[in-house]
Amino acid sequence: MTNPKQENPLDMLAEAYEKMYERASKSLNKAKEKTGSLVHEAIDEAKNKAVELEEVSHEDANKLANYLKRDLGDAMHYLAQTEREIKDWLGFETSLLEFKFLDMLLDVADRTTVGLQQFKENANHPEYHTGEITGPGTLACNECGEKLHFYKAGKIPPCPKCHATVYHRSTSEF
Repeated sequence: MTNPKQENPLDMLAEAYEKMYERASKSLNKAKEKTGSLVHEAIDEAKNKAVELEEVSHEDANKLANYLKRDLGDAMHYLAQTEREIKDWLGFETSLLEFKFLDMLLDVADRTTVGLQQFKENANHPEYHTGEITGPGTLACNECGEKLHFYKAGKIPPCPKCHATVYHRSTSEF
């Protein structure tokens, strides 16, 4: 379950998050019609594959799948509610992301191919908590507004300014 070359278990979880996202994205690209339930199914398949390959424990895989569903749901909700672009949801310029991850995010978040209504109903402004893994984007502290920028998947720390532990997605106001 652990990679001896990987010393930090948090880095391992962030890498597993990205692998699960990549697997789910590949599965969705093969589908002709993409719906909210299909996105969840693809993430669940990616979760099962990660456990099967012993990349992470069953418990960690469940957590990562929930984090992926939360992050994608939040992105879909944002795109459905606004006329903005994915870079606005991220809260920073997309050139700072790895091309591969951005490409997968855009494929999954394409408003013309995903059943956004289901995401809209299921993902109204989720909370992000210290200790969880999140994908790329900007989170703002619910207490003081301090912004944390994630340019790749990573563990959410306590707020560096006030030490609070609850965040929300911060989008750009371009």
